[in-house]
Amino acid sequence: MTQDTTHFGYRDVPVGEKQRLVGGVFSSVAARYDLMNDLMSFGLHRLWKRHFVHTAKIRPGMRLLDLAGGTGDIAALAAEAVGEQGLVVLSDINAAMLARGRDRIIDAGLSARVQSAQINAEALPFPDQSFDRVTIAFGLRNVTDQAKALAEMQRVLKIGGAALVLEFSEVRDPLLKPLYDLYSFSVLPRMGRLVAQDAGSYQYLAESIRKHPNQETLAAMMGTAGFERVSVHNLLRGIVAIHTGWKI
Repeated sequence: MTQDTTHFGYRDVPVGEKQRLVGGVFSSVAARYDLMNDLMSFGLHRLWKRHFVHTAKIRPGMRLLDLAGGTGDIAALAAEAVGEQGLVVLSDINAAMLARGRDRIIDAGLSARVQSAQINAEALPFPDQSFDRVTIAFGLRNVTDQAKALAEMQRVLKIGGAALVLEFSEVRDPLLKPLYDLYSFSVLPRMGRLVAQDAGSYQYLAESIRKHPNQETLAAMMGTAGFERVSVHNLLRGIVAIHTGWKI
């Protein structure tokens, strides 16, 4: 990988191409995204997300920006927490995913406190210090310039606010790792082909997890972006991790 290229799974691609390629993946899987998440994680992703929102310590009246919000899981949970006086902005760069998230919010009767916007996490269209919390769940690894996205998250946070990243990370159990690799590269693509008629997108998913910065590297990146008191909380032996950074 050079300054002019980045990774798309295990492939090196021109920097300007990754956004289009990732967009193709999520446009392809949007209709079956929630079903595949349930099948792939055996339903655990719902528990991870609830714990993630609980960890954010959201209070009534807060303003929260959810990046790469997809089909609206985090936004719906956060909307309950901010209450009638608060605001959640559900955002995603992918129109197909955002449409499904917006529909979910409307169906849940939460549209009065949730706005939706198609947004690139690398260039947030908000003034400095606009939000009390910024969240991104299972989306940072798909961002082309993660350092720029982290810096933007820090910029739009209010003083005393926090950014939280829920993402697949590095397995810390040597006995679990080979089983996890076998599941990721053998089972997931087959499941994707059977359920979503798209094996390639789920092959990319497995590869993108391995290319994503591990716990220590991402924590250091958050520090470089200006966050303080950065903490890491591993779930399921590091298969998933929550990174939290504060703006002080």
